[in-house]
Amino acid sequence: MSKDTAPIRRQPDGSVTLSLHVQPGAKRTEFAGLHGDALKVRLAAPPVDGKANACLLAFLAKFLGVPKSAVTLLVGDSARQKVVRIEGAGEPQLARLFEHT
Repeated sequence: MSKDTAPIRRQPDGSVTLSLHVQPGAKRTEFAGLHGDALKVRLAAPPVDGKANACLLAFLAKFLGVPKSAVTLLVGDSARQKVVRIEGAGEPQLARLFEHT
């Protein structure tokens, strides 16, 4: 996997961007490995009225131990392919993410 297509990318400003493939309406919220060049995330929320996006951002914040305000949806408001920005995640938290790639 090349650096340009890696699902987890460190940015010059210290933040991290994640390329995600989201599956809303699942039984539970969890990582599900890779889907192409993206991390797959199953969400236990329907894709209605922004509920899946809210579930995704809350899940990532909790998983990485950062405030919800540190997780921002950059691309894919109404799509399954999303890009999320994470601020303030330390190396131990990021290492947990790399376990799912």
